[in-house]
Amino acid sequence: MALKTRFYFVMGLTLARVPLIFIFLAVSLFAGWPMTEGWFGVAFGAMILSAITDLLDGYCARRLKVTSRLGSYMDPMTDKIFYLTTFPTLVYLGCRTGQYGHARLLLVLAILFLMRDQWVSFLRSLGAQHHLSAKANWSGKARTLISFPTICVIYYALQAPAHWPIQLPLSLVHGLEWLSMGINLVSIVVYTRFYWPALKLEVKPARFPVDAPR
Repeated sequence: MALKTRFYFVMGLTLARVPLIFIFLAVSLFAGWPMTEGWFGVAFGAMILSAITDLLDGYCARRLKVTSRLGSYMDPMTDKIFYLTTFPTLVYLGCRTGQYGHARLLLVLAILFLMRDQWVSFLRSLGAQHHLSAKANWSGKARTLISFPTICVIYYALQAPAHWPIQLPLSLVHGLEWLSMGINLVSIVVYTRFYWPALKLEVKPARFPVDAPR
């Protein structure tokens, strides 16, 4: 396989996450309630495939030797689209099914996820001015590894047909949600420590012109 073909294949895997998660969104919003087994299968399948692409694109990029700076930026961007789409949808579904307490917990989780992403994006932009790497570290990878299956489990617990033999206990769902909150907080700390030298340099008074507007 030619180098260009391998590169486009990996980029295609990364970008495939976006239309797949929009299929999940469209079905969740417009398929009606209660959702039929067929529509549930479409939405849940699209969500799982979208999550799998996150595992496959990185693996394939390393295996096919087409890792790139573009890929290191595009992968977290598509992750953000995944989170921006799924978390508000899960909050909506929690309310629609009458699980208001669970919906409140999901709202807190969604805000924490999105705040962490904004903070890390800010740190990466600042770090780029000081030639610091923008690649995901272990905490970012651990967060992704936990978050994608957690979101799939939450959706299954909210939307799976009531007569299906496999029904997930709420203790498992809540446990994964609290674990996701914890890894997000750890990730915020880890990224802040990594980019701390850049932050310190930027807040030194000497970096501000004397006549700079306040």
